[in-house]
Amino acid sequence: MSILLNKNTKVIVQGITGRDGSFHAQQMAEYGTQVVGGVTPGKSGQNVAGIPVFDSVKEAQKATGADATVIFVPARMAPDAIYEAAEAGIKLIVCITEGVAVNDMVACAEYVKVRGSRLIGPNCPGLITPGEGKMGIMPGFICKPGRIGVVSRSGTLTYEVVYNLTNAGYGQSTCLGIGGDPVIGTTFLDALQLFEADPDTDAVVMMGEIGGNDEERAAEYIKTMRKPVIGFISGRTAPPGKRMGHAGAIVSGGLGTAEAKVAAFQAAGVPVADTTADIVDLLKERLAKLPAMV
Repeated sequence: MSILLNKNTKVIVQGITGRDGSFHAQQMAEYGTQVVGGVTPGKSGQNVAGIPVFDSVKEAQKATGADATVIFVPARMAPDAIYEAAEAGIKLIVCITEGVAVNDMVACAEYVKVRGSRLIGPNCPGLITPGEGKMGIMPGFICKPGRIGVVSRSGTLTYEVVYNLTNAGYGQSTCLGIGGDPVIGTTFLDALQLFEADPDTDAVVMMGEIGGNDEERAAEYIKTMRKPVIGFISGRTAPPGKRMGHAGAIVSGGLGTAEAKVAAFQAAGVPVADTTADIVDLLKERLAKLPAMV
């Protein structure tokens, strides 16, 4: 079981003939994902590693029955790619592209919701359901099927933590990178609700960072969850007003500080790791207090 993506999900790749799109389309297919087509305007009839290319998402969806798409197009084109996917009825839209204008994303994210689709990203690594499929750029070899959900704003942080979990024997149900931009389609709160509803996820590891209030909002929901959550906040040493890596990782006007996020987690009963190396030990301690599930 998983959230959002499984072996039956039919995926198309927007921007499949570009450098990144072609490379990761092949990587996804080799992992076992049902990559049924790709989209690059004007290149219909071509193929990438045997994957057929279409001129539009609507054409690709009609021909393949695709219900998910992953977007690898330049930043200036990404909003239009998201609009096109939602308009074509694609239910899961994953936008890997970074550098998308925040003003564009405000309207874009709202449009996706109105159309009844779900957007992951932009500026995210995507997601992976170990042993079943992946959408995006996450390395599959570090993952292991299991019952721990993982969600993070950072791609590289996700990889590090998943690698540690796998080495410690804790497999993952789904690993999800929601992206580090100020405006994204799926928040921590959204992800936690999905994991809470998934019968095959026993606990969640959540890695946040400075900037915004998404972690604080998630902490309020965690108070109502049945499943344990282990937390981590990156950027604790970042100086105020200095953006660290992600466009949304900035402390401004006293808002979005690491201290506030850690305090919110602790108030919700979430153990917060000082370093990523501590996450496995905290997870082990919490699971030891529950009936054996992992």
